[in-house]
Amino acid sequence: MIELNLSFVIQLINFGILVLVLNIFLYKPLRKVLADRRQVIDSAREKTVSVDAEVQSKMAQYEARLHAAKAEAGTQRAEALKIAQAEEAAVLDKARKQAAESLGSIRERVAKEAGEARELLKKQAEILSGEICEKILGRSL
Repeated sequence: MIELNLSFVIQLINFGILVLVLNIFLYKPLRKVLADRRQVIDSAREKTVSVDAEVQSKMAQYEARLHAAKAEAGTQRAEALKIAQAEEAAVLDKARKQAAESLGSIRERVAKEAGEARELLKKQAEILSGEICEKILGRSL
């Protein structure tokens, strides 16, 4: 059995002093370092969360601006295409009018030249027929 004597009391006092010394020089500084480390880790996590939220926000803004820019580019492209089609139609219309006018003047000139050629041929035919008649009849008409 355990005897309760003076050595037990001294060991108990030594143990109490050891706990007190260890608490002052080891446990309190160690707990302070661990608490500081936990605080740094927690603040880093909070900062990470806030930075992540900021990045997500900026990405959303970027995607919104990109979508708006694409929409604007599509609108401008459609507008430019519409203007180009209108200009093409105007150029084609002008070319058709010029071609029609040119064709009309060419037809008039051909008709005029054909008429002049007919008149010339008619005169030549009359002269030639008169000459043929004179040769056949052997006298002048």
